[in-house]
Amino acid sequence: MKPIIDLRSDTMTKPSPGMRQAIAEAEVGDDVWGEDPTVNKLEAFAAEMLGKPAAIFVPSGTMANQIAVRSLTNPGDEIIIETGAHIVRYESGAVSALSGIQPCMLSAPRGILTAEQVEAAIRPSDIHNPPTTLICLENTHNRAGGTVYPLGTISQIRDIATSRNVAMHLDGARLFNAVCATGIAPDVYASRFETVSFCLSKGLGAPVGSMVVSSESRIARMRRIRKMYGGGMRQAGILAAAGLYALEHNIARLHEDHANAQLLAQGLAKIPGVAIDEKTVETNIVLFDVGGMTQKPDQLFDRLKDEGVLVSRFTPTTFRAVTHLDVSRQDILDAIDSLKNVLESKSLKR
Repeated sequence: MKPIIDLRSDTMTKPSPGMRQAIAEAEVGDDVWGEDPTVNKLEAFAAEMLGKPAAIFVPSGTMANQIAVRSLTNPGDEIIIETGAHIVRYESGAVSALSGIQPCMLSAPRGILTAEQVEAAIRPSDIHNPPTTLICLENTHNRAGGTVYPLGTISQIRDIATSRNVAMHLDGARLFNAVCATGIAPDVYASRFETVSFCLSKGLGAPVGSMVVSSESRIARMRRIRKMYGGGMRQAGILAAAGLYALEHNIARLHEDHANAQLLAQGLAKIPGVAIDEKTVETNIVLFDVGGMTQKPDQLFDRLKDEGVLVSRFTPTTFRAVTHLDVSRQDILDAIDSLKNVLESKSLKR
């Protein structure tokens, strides 16, 4: 049986031996009581990294986003967000169900809203309108293929938000991929937002967990919301230790994932019938379209699985491949060979 090369997502990472040792040795207490020393250390470390006064550790990226949105809005408010953003695309309608808000979804090339779009979407003050109270950006943008939000664009949107008294939240699930790609420090990005979330369990390799950083008062409010949403954990230092290890050891190596994504994109671009724009591969996500192939996408997907290469479906004809710390350069070279074997095969016709 061929070894599996899992490119479905960077959530597929497994804890390394060093991370497992950190988990085993973690000092723990009751986090709901604020007495888990490892959680407290992780929260202080994350807050300092992003230049915010406080942070909170939560089980998932979805919960991180949702407690942030809830803390910055009231039921009946409207938030401005890009139409493909994770918060509205992959979080089960939670912003409406849990916060009672309505999303104003704007479509933007590669997921990057412009300041002009945002300004035009802010509601005028009128009793017939839901008040616009929050702008949500995503960096890097998952559905757009791991695109990095330009800091200049973020700053322009921040200026508009400030002038209109609107808060901003950053879904930074893959923020450190943007940091690695640009060299811009995480606290510089975070300074433009009231709240920032980021995942420990994607490219950073922890088994579970996300963070939100913000002011002390907002984090205090989020602790109650986290409890309300079922996210209060007890001896969570076992998980927090993995998060600390991830932040201390796995950020600098993200450039390897980006290089592997570039290598994969270059290999795909040489396969006839595959549509891919190599210039759009900025971080660790590669989107490629197989609509021009003679084989049906479903057949290609199944054949790749048989070859031991796992990818995910983004549209009926678009596949996504995500590089991560459990995928080596040799794995990518092997995956390219398998992709060529499958995608250039003439044995399966429409």
